[in-house]
Amino acid sequence: MIEQKNRVISGLLLLLVGGSLWLSQSSRDDDSNFTSLEHRPDYYLEAVDTTLMGIDGKPSKRLIAERMTHFIDDDSTELKLPRLTLYDQERPPWRVKSETGWLSGDGEVLLLQGAVKIDRSAAPGIRPFHITTRDLRVQQRDHYVETDAEVHARSNKDRIDAKGMQIWLQQPMRIKLLANVRGRYEVNP
Repeated sequence: MIEQKNRVISGLLLLLVGGSLWLSQSSRDDDSNFTSLEHRPDYYLEAVDTTLMGIDGKPSKRLIAERMTHFIDDDSTELKLPRLTLYDQERPPWRVKSETGWLSGDGEVLLLQGAVKIDRSAAPGIRPFHITTRDLRVQQRDHYVETDAEVHARSNKDRIDAKGMQIWLQQPMRIKLLANVRGRYEVNP
């Protein structure tokens, strides 16, 4: 009789422990659903046009996009048809445009995806400069851009083609072409 009671008590304890483990596991699964945020937008804007001013009160950067979608989980932003203008007070601004873009939560890294065009107009003593490439990474604070894709640069009749590029847009401007560089330079008589 005592042996039978021990079996019943052991069975109940085993059932209780199993039930507790099951409840613990299911509540942990439910908690993870509540604490993790899905990568979904919390707001969007259309016809975006924003200008960032420098310390001197003059425009530093301007970003225009057809649509901007913000995501709450990582504070990132997706851009449709972004247009970025980087101002240089002594020279014409750099204008960068692409098909789509992604902006990091801190606003420092801008990934321009798809076909990308970079242009600077001519000015007295300054030649025009036009670059076409794909998938460009822009570090806005440093006025630095890079890509691993094919690059085609033109300035008047001069041209350079390469695979991969790094550009520092602030003065003194520097361009580093990474591989398979071919160019044509025409001297005016």
